[in-house]
Amino acid sequence: MVSTIQTGRRGEDIAVEYLREAGYLIASRNWRSGRYEIDIVAEKDGVTHLVEVKTRRAGALLSPEATITRHKVASLHRAASAYLAQCRVRGEVEFDLLAVDIFPDNSYDVRFIRNIAEFGW
Repeated sequence: MVSTIQTGRRGEDIAVEYLREAGYLIASRNWRSGRYEIDIVAEKDGVTHLVEVKTRRAGALLSPEATITRHKVASLHRAASAYLAQCRVRGEVEFDLLAVDIFPDNSYDVRFIRNIAEFGW
């Protein structure tokens, strides 16, 4: 049986591949500062994308999108603020969600949702 950690890592690998194929430059992966984490920092067309990756095995009770609650958005905002304070970011910043469903046959479905939260930079 595949663990939750393995599922999450696979989802992040799929997300990186998806973003690269879509023309994004991956600037950082699993950026951490204390308890805060940003799964992927990517850049495209002068916009910095802070990407949250949510992966679920097919048949999970909640879709990846359903796990983005107000509490989660607040946590992501704190992580983004920490990242922006430590790194020199110029231009626009977006917070995006990359949702991955993994099926028993090892196939997967990806949904990229831009601007999941407005931060008022």
